[in-house]
Parts: sequence; C-alpha cells; structure tokens
Amino acid sequence: MRETIATILADTEEHSEAARQGLIVARREVEHYIAKDPYFALTFEPYEVKTDLQTVRRMSEAAKFAGVGPMAAVAAAIAWAGVEEMVKAGATFGLIDNGGDIAFITDREIRVGIHAGDAELSNRLAFTIPPGEGICGICTSSATVGHSFSFGIADSVTVFSPNPACADAWATSICNRITIEERDLLTHLPLKGVTGVFIILGGVSISYGRLPRIIRADVDEDLITGGLF
Repeated sequence: MRETIATILADTEEHSEAARQGLIVARREVEHYIAKDPYFALTFEPYEVKTDLQTVRRMSEAAKFAGVGPMAAVAAAIAWAGVEEMVKAGATFGLIDNGGDIAFITDREIRVGIHAGDAELSNRLAFTIPPGEGICGICTSSATVGHSFSFGIADSVTVFSPNPACADAWATSICNRITIEERDLLTHLPLKGVTGVFIILGGVSISYGRLPRIIRADVDEDLITGGLF
C-alpha cells in the first residue's frame, strides 16, 4: 500500500487478513492526520500531538523519548496495529516486518536474520527469539541500507522493546549518532523502554542490554521485505 511494503507471517488466512486490515487502517490514520498537520511528517524533532488516533499518538510519544521526529516510528507503529488485529482475531503467533521494523507475538521460537548491507557481518548472524507473552518490537535502522534518511554511519542498529514504536524511534536515534569512536554512547542515553541494542559498524559489533541469543546463520536475502521503486 504505497510506501507500506510488509511481510506478514500468520498461521491462518483469517489472521493474515486481520493483519492486512490493521495495517490499512493504521496507515490511513497517519495519512489523515498528516493532511491536517503536514509538519508532523516533516520535522526531525519530537512533536506533541492532540488526537484520538492511536497510531499517531504512539509515534509522537516514542519520538519524544528518543529525540527524533515522529515519522521515525511510523513503520513499527503501523506494524504494531496490524499485529494487534491479529491478536483480536485469536492469533498467538503473528509477525509483520514493515521494511525492517518488526512487530510480533510468538508462541514458538523464531529466528530473525541480520542484514547490514555490505558490512562484513551482514547476513551471517541471527537472533533466536523465544516464545513470550505480549507484542514486542525488533526494529532496525541503517545509514547504508534502504531509502530512509539517516545522519549516521552505522550499517545496522537493531533495537528490542516491548513497545514497537519505541524500538523504531530509538533505532533511528542511535543510528544517527553512533560511531566507532563513541561506541560507549549507549551508556549515556536514557533508553526508556529499550531492553537491548545490537549494532554493526563494518566488521565491528556493539551489544547493549539484554539481547536474545545470537547464532551463526546463512541469511537468505530473498526473505528481506522490499519492493520495486
């Protein structure tokens, strides 16, 4: 649906359709809000909103904590809404990968591969995510991969949080600032709501907080969510 190009994993067609409807409704909410308040889509700074639109509020709140513009959280916020609809339809497993920003709920172990462009560690590692309760987010930002604007140099910054919008906003914020020389940056940030961070800078990796087990993997690039532009 225009810029929203997502991969949906589901056990049933009913759950998949619920995800699609959730994505569509959430995206339309954001579009309608931007039509009334275009600055929301343009600013790189936190921006408070007064609205009953849940996805828009989540974006604004996550951006406030991470010190970025609300659009930094748009992909995961929309994916989050889709997974919520899956849960309402009875799903205990469901995953939406919205261009590298993932919202999910799982009753089984899943593996999430790490793609970091041409970096030495790209496509060689994966996170093993255990089953758990509630919806969570795994969001990745990159200065070298994809179409999103970044002020940074990191090949990938992956953030884990029980709040998918928060994971998305912090991934962008950290990616904008992290460098080899400032690899201790994470210890100085107020990473509210973040459980773990994994960064790839060329052949170097940086870990912070509680991360899922990382294993060697042969990541299939054909599984990466993307589209033709």
